[in-house]
Amino acid sequence: MSYLKTFPNQEGYFGEFGGAFLPPELVPHFAEIEQAYLRLSRSADFLNELKYIRKHYQGRPTPVYYAHNLSREVGAHIYMKREDLNHSGAHKLNHCMAEALLAKHMGKSKLIAETGAGQHGVALATAAAYFGMECEIHMGEIDIAKEAPNVTRMKLLGSQVVPVSFGGRSLKEAVDSAFESYLGQTDQAIFAIGSVVGPHPFPMMVRNFQSVVGHESREQFLDMVGELPDQVAACVGGGSNALGMFAGFMEDEQVGLNGIEPLGKGTKIGEHSATMTYGKPGMIHGFKCMLLSDEDGNPAPVHSIASGLDYPGVGPEHSYLKTSGRVNYQGVTDDETLAAFYKLSSAEGIIPALESAHAVAWAMKYGQDNPGSTILINLSGRGDKDIDYVTETFGFGEHSYQEQ
Repeated sequence: MSYLKTFPNQEGYFGEFGGAFLPPELVPHFAEIEQAYLRLSRSADFLNELKYIRKHYQGRPTPVYYAHNLSREVGAHIYMKREDLNHSGAHKLNHCMAEALLAKHMGKSKLIAETGAGQHGVALATAAAYFGMECEIHMGEIDIAKEAPNVTRMKLLGSQVVPVSFGGRSLKEAVDSAFESYLGQTDQAIFAIGSVVGPHPFPMMVRNFQSVVGHESREQFLDMVGELPDQVAACVGGGSNALGMFAGFMEDEQVGLNGIEPLGKGTKIGEHSATMTYGKPGMIHGFKCMLLSDEDGNPAPVHSIASGLDYPGVGPEHSYLKTSGRVNYQGVTDDETLAAFYKLSSAEGIIPALESAHAVAWAMKYGQDNPGSTILINLSGRGDKDIDYVTETFGFGEHSYQEQ
């Protein structure tokens, strides 16, 4: 049996990680979601409607692009799965349209979610508009300030944006706030979790909906190059874009899989979001995973230049894949990420999301150390949302021809 059908088990565990630790009042609602998913994911009607949406609304398949200028400079062959060209600008729409379609079949009328960088919020607001549903997005005040363009987009799409002002005022608190709101609206709403995190069945569902990225990439790369890539890489916060990409190559043992996490600006608690590097097993938001925690065992404050990666936990499947050794988890710093953001923009005419720029930074470093190798990264989103924050905070980069 294939890896994707083996994991998770029926209780939602990937090895020791995962599960569903829920308040009693939520247990029947999550069971309803799981049963609906298991039924509909094998229904030709559901799958054909999803295929239609992906082709005619999202614009799938997205292309794989050979970054010729960057490859020439680095000395290795860097390819990019262009999820930034997916409608709404990131990979997030892959599972948001599917979750909204699931909600429609369940008779729900409202979508609730958290967002960090705002890409999940924009994608879910897009899905809500498509299906004629209400939408409520919870977002930390720090991220609202950093990602103003996405806040504007969510509001234009008809979504209610709920500012979260407690605690660290970022992604973790947005999840807490969204869960609390969902508790009072379970009959008419579905909590559309934005990554491969949360209680079962969401890590499984989101991975499977995102697996279209990896399956497309494998077929496209073989068609372009005639062989599989040496290395595949994607950034990891919660980890949905990475698991979507890895899903296409999990059985190909000769292909190295690399999850790139944010080393931020230092090694102390609160200076990074490098869960795989510094974390240990723990509990957060109803599931078990590798976790950055403080001295009391509570989720620690975190930092990343990329709002979508500043989460103290990680998907339970990533936690398992680290312990099993199938995926190699490494990190890059804020400075390396920023340099990659500027380099890809000026060298290829592609402005990446700061989240995706983590994978670009790793590919540049790996390529310089391994000339001639082939590297396929998931360019999981575009950087429109980041350009105001980056240019106002850091300027236009060394390659800018701006008048001084």
